[in-house]
Amino acid sequence: MRFRSPLANPDGSDESPGNPVTDVPIRTDPVSILVSFRRFWPLTRGDRRWLAVVFLCAILAALAETATVLLFAELTDKALTSGDVSAFWRPAGLWLAVAVAGAVVGYLGSSLAAWTAERFVLRLRARVFGHLQNLPPHFFQRNRRGDLVERLTGDVEAIEALVVSGIVGAASALFGTVFYAAAALWLRWDLALATFVMVPILLFVTRRFAGPLRAVSRRGRAADGAITAVVEETLVNVVMTQAYNRQRNEEERLQDKAWTRLRTAVRAVRLTEFYGQFIEVLETVCVLTIIGLGAWEISAGRMTLGQLLAFAAFIGYLYPPVRQLGTLGLTATAATAGAERLMEILDAEPAVTDPAGSVPEPPRGRALGEVEARKVFFHYPGSDERVLQDLSFTASPGELLVLTGPSGAGKSTLAALLLRFYDPDTGTVLLDGVPLDRLPLTYLRRNVTLLPQDTLVLHDTIEENIGCGSPGASHDDVVRAARAADADAFVEALPEGYDTVISTGTSRLSGGQLQRIAIARAMLRDAPVLLLDEPTTGLDRLAAERILEPLRRLAKGRTTIVITHDLALAADADRILVLDEGRLVESGTHAQLLGRSGLYATLFERRGQPRHNGTVHRAVRTTGIDRP
Repeated sequence: MRFRSPLANPDGSDESPGNPVTDVPIRTDPVSILVSFRRFWPLTRGDRRWLAVVFLCAILAALAETATVLLFAELTDKALTSGDVSAFWRPAGLWLAVAVAGAVVGYLGSSLAAWTAERFVLRLRARVFGHLQNLPPHFFQRNRRGDLVERLTGDVEAIEALVVSGIVGAASALFGTVFYAAAALWLRWDLALATFVMVPILLFVTRRFAGPLRAVSRRGRAADGAITAVVEETLVNVVMTQAYNRQRNEEERLQDKAWTRLRTAVRAVRLTEFYGQFIEVLETVCVLTIIGLGAWEISAGRMTLGQLLAFAAFIGYLYPPVRQLGTLGLTATAATAGAERLMEILDAEPAVTDPAGSVPEPPRGRALGEVEARKVFFHYPGSDERVLQDLSFTASPGELLVLTGPSGAGKSTLAALLLRFYDPDTGTVLLDGVPLDRLPLTYLRRNVTLLPQDTLVLHDTIEENIGCGSPGASHDDVVRAARAADADAFVEALPEGYDTVISTGTSRLSGGQLQRIAIARAMLRDAPVLLLDEPTTGLDRLAAERILEPLRRLAKGRTTIVITHDLALAADADRILVLDEGRLVESGTHAQLLGRSGLYATLFERRGQPRHNGTVHRAVRTTGIDRP
């Protein structure tokens, strides 16, 4: 029973940064098998002793198969040729014992190999996924999510075929080749040397097939990613697809990618099949030559029938592992395409990291909430256009600060800097007087809560969605936060209550209800700094008014920065900052800015708001956010 690895595979926002070009560091030179292996081999640490056991099983399995062939020769010469039944039992008994032992060893080795391979896949996928979570937002804006999903699935499995299943299969084939070749040489060294001439031919043919297979495998992996991306994009945008009658267009997009995948898949099958059939013909020629020479030797009395059959069996057993080594070479070559794609992700560097000399967390673990920006300049990676220019301001604890301005002015970018998704090109952003790049990221983000423009929910229960930012929160804590966010009533009215499973786009809850769940999450988190990015976007007037009271409770006592186009929310702020093309062009209260007749007054009038203060303050009392 030849030992094989069971997993072996013969196929082997409005401030969006710049143009949507890929941010993955594309490799122009192909990665070699050795480089790919060295890059991912360290992930086998902890399982290498089990791999050594697998190799031992491979050796024992090859020895068992070699012994069965020799016992077959003995059985033929001593029992079958002579017709002596008494000579049958000893070799037959030994043959059965060796076969059973080999089967047990083969089963244990294959099971252990599968277990080790899956552990490697688990570890590699966690490594890539963990790295992805530390990459900056623009990385995901510039790379299709479907393609990234494919890299986490298909490409990870391709690497496993190279690093774990590949070496297991190579070890099994190599040990089998050595033992079968040694046994053939022991039986008839001259005939064995004559048959070994095919090995260089196999190696030559394998090398000739490696280049084309690498290229077609790379195209196939990219096509798999494109198909996943099209499906994912279509499902996310299904409302637009139906509303604009784009079903046929989306089908054509998928068909186009599917045809590309079909062509590459057929090309890969043709290459591997042609290789396999060509080697099959060579093996047949060799075996026929052996039989012919063996018949000649038997007629001359220099060889027995048992020896000929055993020799033919060894040569027959020898060529499959030799062929397997060639096929594994092609599989490894194909796997380098997946290695290239994963290395492109792993080589993409996070925009920020914890500095070695970061300031330790305060013993209380909670910031006071004073936020300051000093002469901040910033542009997104991959873009030459500055998004923020010479921006300076201070927000004190308990203050309500509103950032407004035209689309593309850099408002949401400021939120990204405050959460330290990026660091400024020049200048400094500080929390409680300490530069953000000197604070531990976990401490910073624990003290700054973001309510993004798009309400983000997990595919999980309402209770888990509210408590996801506060590990250890009890059910009572979740309920209190939901009540403060004006969400408890509609949650309790659901059949499953807080155990109701929701997700983005769920039809069970309205946009305003989802927003109140997000507010409850922020309340439970209880961070001293609060960032609200367009909190009323996408909500009708009634829904927007419904969330304002929970927002007032959430903002109370915190440093609250509201990024908004809705100037009704700005009218009662402590201060308003007006940005234009990344610069701070105006600063003051609502009444002061209206009196200057500048950009703020122009924006206010464009949104149909009257400039009469009495009317404005009546609007604020019904729709605005009270000062904390």
